[in-house]
Order: sequence, then structure tokens, then C-alpha cells
Amino acid sequence: MEPKNHGSHVIVLPYPSQGHINPLLQFAKHLASKGVKATLATTHYTVKSICARNIAVEPISDGFDDGGFTQARTEDVYLKSLRDNGSRSLSQLIEKYEDSKFPINCVVYDSFFPWALDVAKTHGIYGAPFFTNSASVCSIFCRVHHGVVRLPMKEEELPLMMPAMPPMNLVDLPSFVQAPESYPAYLAMQLTQYPNLDKADWVFGNSFEELEGQVVTNVWELWPGKLIGPMIPSAYLDQRIKDDKGYGASLWKPLSSECAKWLETKSSQSVIYVSFGSMVSLTEEQMEEMAWGLKGSNLDFIWVVRESEITKLPSEFIDLTTKGKGLIVTWCNQLEMLAHEAIGCFVTHCGWNSTLEGLGLGVPMVGVPKWADQLTNAKFIEEIWGIGVRAKEDEKGVLRREELMGCLKEVMEGERSVEIRKNACKWKELAKEAISEGGSSDKSIDEFVEHLKCGNEKGVVKKLTDENDHC
Repeated sequence: MEPKNHGSHVIVLPYPSQGHINPLLQFAKHLASKGVKATLATTHYTVKSICARNIAVEPISDGFDDGGFTQARTEDVYLKSLRDNGSRSLSQLIEKYEDSKFPINCVVYDSFFPWALDVAKTHGIYGAPFFTNSASVCSIFCRVHHGVVRLPMKEEELPLMMPAMPPMNLVDLPSFVQAPESYPAYLAMQLTQYPNLDKADWVFGNSFEELEGQVVTNVWELWPGKLIGPMIPSAYLDQRIKDDKGYGASLWKPLSSECAKWLETKSSQSVIYVSFGSMVSLTEEQMEEMAWGLKGSNLDFIWVVRESEITKLPSEFIDLTTKGKGLIVTWCNQLEMLAHEAIGCFVTHCGWNSTLEGLGLGVPMVGVPKWADQLTNAKFIEEIWGIGVRAKEDEKGVLRREELMGCLKEVMEGERSVEIRKNACKWKELAKEAISEGGSSDKSIDEFVEHLKCGNEKGVVKKLTDENDHC
């Protein structure tokens, strides 16, 4: 597609992990569908995994071009190298296009990269951070950054009360907030997202007004986000982007054909889909409890177990899966699985992308959060949106088989199952409406595109957060 917006050209810069690449790449596709030239810039190590229609791909350096994060070994070393090398190579990329037909006039960058805004301003172009957490989680971390919420939390300060948010007990807060001393590098990375937001021209959040609009309104002065999600491939929502059936980035080989063939033998809404994402690693004890909980439920299931985790499964459990009740795969196309009529429940770690996918496809959930923002997302899944239940761990931090079986029964056939399924259908429709033509998220994206057009017409960088500033 030939861009039509007066040469508008946006560089989209994600943090180089699957959960960050996917939503930013999806945003790039939305921009391209509206006539903006969009280029995804990612590290040399991940650039080969990107293949998306109408999206150009350019490499930048993180200083570890052959192995990425695994070469760096520690978060601190990697992030410093990425900042230093990424700043330099992003600047070179902007300069590369300066004399072209479509010079770059905006960098939409992962909010983990505040240095990208400095690069954009050095070149006199727009800069806009993209937050990949929920607006509620962003609100919590933003308040920590501004000192409104002080760490470590004291017992008398709980539950934490914030405008437009439910009362948050310690177990509901991100793990970096619960125990800041345990995750210093990750806490620091979360808090570096906020200091220079006042210099950004636009702030994007992967959520939608109907879901979290009140949260954003009540934290506007601290986190001036515009919600443009859910960033899910168009085939599963509005269907306005041609052939958009997948994100276009995969660091793993999907096994969707095997999963789909097995699902065809199952009845509607009868199968449990279990996946804990690309980063969560369960203990051997937890894997065993999960295994026997699934067997004890007497329900059909598909369980995505990364190859590195397979050895943690009881051998006799693996033998049972050959009898047709269960299927274990090392990876599959999650969207295809969730969209299949045979899937009746999603057992999830409650990462934000997975939460939006389950919500956007109307699948009831059993939340098994382990760390980071997953704990807060699980709270909302159960108590605020009413689309599932949160499984409770014991004093050792292990989800026992009996608890899992009880949660599956509640979601699939218990008294609450009818209400949960009704709520899941409601949020599916609202997610679709938000991103469809004229929906709340679609309007926010259109406003951004219009500002890019205005800026190019006038040849100046305009402040984008002023809602009264129109062409």
C-alpha cells in the first residue's frame, strides 16, 4: 500500500521479546492500513522473525547482535547496552531516511525505552511511548514513580486505595511492588517509563476505553495515555486489515495444524486450553500438580509446555495423553486455539497480551498468575470484568490439583459459569466495537494519523496531547 498521508513515516520500536513485539507490530499494521508508512525497528537477533504485510523491517543494535539477551546474561548489562547501542543505531536509521520520499516524522517506542524520545527530539520529530501493560498497572507504577505510593508497602497502608480502582491488597499488586527488593532491575525498568512523559507528543496504551477508560481519566495528569487497543490481529476482531490472521512475529515455530486437527474431534466449549506464555517457568512440583489437576477434572485439554519444561512432567501423565483426553504441544497459534469453538476455558498466567486475547475472543479464564503484572490482571479478570476465576496458591506458592479442579468446574459447569460466559461474550463485543470503524480506539488512532498529516503539511512538530488542537 502506498502511503497517502503526505509522506508520514512512523518508526515502531518494540522491546525485543515476543510479548512486546506483537502489540507494537500490530499497531504498525493499523497505521499502515490507514495510509501511513510504518517501519518496525528491532534488534538484529529478532529481525529475522518478523514478517508482516505492508510493514518494512529495519535492524537496530543492542550490542549483542548474535545472541541478544542471552549473550548479556544480566538485565542491567543488557539494558545499558541496548540504550547505548540502540540510541546510536536508531539515530542512524532516522538519518538514513532524511532525504527519502518518506522521511521519518515519528518514533513510536516501547515505553521501556525512554531514551528513544531523546533521540526523536534530537532529530526534531515526534516521539510517542507505547505501554504494553494494562492502564491499571501503568497507574500503579506511575504513582510509585511520583511518590504517591511508597515502597515498601506497610501493612497499615493496605488495601491500597486509588481512584477508579478496586481496593488492592498485597496479593493483587505487581510482584515488583509486593517485594521491590526481589526484582530491583525489573522495578527500575518499570519506573524509568515515566520521568519524561511530559516531553512526549502522545502516549499510547494497549487497552480500550470501555475496559479501562475510567482508570486513565483518573490518572491523566500522571499518565496521559490514549487507549488504542486491543492490539489483536484484525481477523479476530474487526476484520478490516486484509489477511491479518497472525501478529507476523514468532520467535517459535507454531504447531497449530496438530492442535486444530485434534480439536476437530471435540464438542463445542468442551476443551481446556492451558498456556503460561513464553517466559513463565513452573517448578517441577507445580507442573505435577497441574498435570494431575487436569487429569482429575476429567475434561479434555490442550497444554502448551515449552520444550525446556517437558522433563518436569510426570512420565505416567505423558503416557495418559496418548489416550485422547489431552494433548501436549511445545507451541501453537494461541489466537487460533482461543477462536476455536471447541475451547471452553483458558487456563492462563494472565500476561496482558493473553488476557486481551482471551477477553477479545470471549473465552472464560482460570487465572494462575505468577509474577509481575499478572497478579493485578488476575484480580480484574475475576472481580472487575467477571470473565473467570483466580486460582489460589497454598502457603508454599503452589497451586494444588484440588484447587485447579475446583476452578475448572466453576468456570465450565458451576453456578457462576453462566454469568462468566455471559460477561465473556459482552467484553468480546465491546473489544470488537472499540477497534472497529468509529470505535473509541479507532478514533484515537485516527486522531494520531491526522496529527501526523497536519505536522507534515505545516512542516513543524506539533504537540499531540492537546485535544483542542485540530488542523
